Amino acid sequence: MAVTVYSYLFIGLILFLIGLAGSVLVKNVIKVLISIEFMLLGVNINFVTFAVFCDNISLDGCILTLFYTGLGAVELAVALYIFYLMFKKKGDDDIERYGEL
Repeated sequence: MAVTVYSYLFIGLILFLIGLAGSVLVKNVIKVLISIEFMLLGVNINFVTFAVFCDNISLDGCILTLFYTGLGAVELAVALYIFYLMFKKKGDDDIERYGEL
């Protein structure tokens, strides 16, 4: 069985849908952040797929993936710090209790 573009796109779609379902259905803040990272991973897989299979010269998708990976790390660090401050105040990790934001 040959690995085609559609195989990689399907893996990216599955990871994105897992992240989307996790961010909508889960009430734990840490799990929501992990789900958002899954969504970012699915998008990054699609960027690399299109960079490798469609653009053989400049590899803009790979450069964009590195940018989004760094952006995701910064986003996660800021979100964890905000969650840490909120957890110190409320003492709970349920997302329903943080409605005053």
